[in-house]
Amino acid sequence: MHRRAFTASLTAAVLAGPGDAVRASARGRPPVSIAMLMFPGMTALDLVGPQAILAGLAGGRLHLVARQTGPIPSDTGLTMVADTSFETCPGEIDVLFVPGGDATPGQMREEATLAFLRDRAARASWVTSVCTGSLILGAAGLLDGYRATSHWCVRETVLPRLGAIPVNRRVVVDRNRITAAGISAGLDFALVLAALLHGDDAARTSQLVAEYAPEPPFSAGTPETAGPDIAAGAGAILKDLVDGSLAAAASYAPR
Repeated sequence: MHRRAFTASLTAAVLAGPGDAVRASARGRPPVSIAMLMFPGMTALDLVGPQAILAGLAGGRLHLVARQTGPIPSDTGLTMVADTSFETCPGEIDVLFVPGGDATPGQMREEATLAFLRDRAARASWVTSVCTGSLILGAAGLLDGYRATSHWCVRETVLPRLGAIPVNRRVVVDRNRITAAGISAGLDFALVLAALLHGDDAARTSQLVAEYAPEPPFSAGTPETAGPDIAAGAGAILKDLVDGSLAAAASYAPR
């Protein structure tokens, strides 16, 4: 049994067993329909981490969506495959997901992408993102007045220009919007969403299957813990992304 089937079977077992009212109410729910946006220059881990957790809840209804189907190169050269186009993506979905990456500024200006997001978000139960994917949601007008987070390099500078209220947290839930901080926070996001969809024990089961028990060798995951010298070096690496995102946000007008 491969991992996706194993995760699905474990989730089903959790939902079928005794438990609290949240688990009981989730029992018998149909698989969740998920549309995960892909674009050239995205960050692979933004998508792959959540996909590994959420695939077991989707029961074959997880769609990797791009403007056109086919190979999609990430910002580090890893290529993945979109199996669904904007045109063939189901109109009714439960979860709309947007990753970030070096190509975020271009996607903030890509009207076909923004139109697709607006259309599906209007009927989705959850509108979500990881890392700078929240800037793409914001550029589509989908974060006006919502509390949200993003990668630390753009959270305080770009999100407010897109109508969002920046929050320095790993995962932020505001009504049906869920946004996560940079890259690795995608796993945290996926577990939060799994719990909202199918209960805490289903999320705990997925966490254990993934053996997600992080013990990083360094305490350098935020500018505050990394210190000024490391933060300055990381900022230099991210400068083009920050500058491009600021420029793309400059033309934003609330819808």
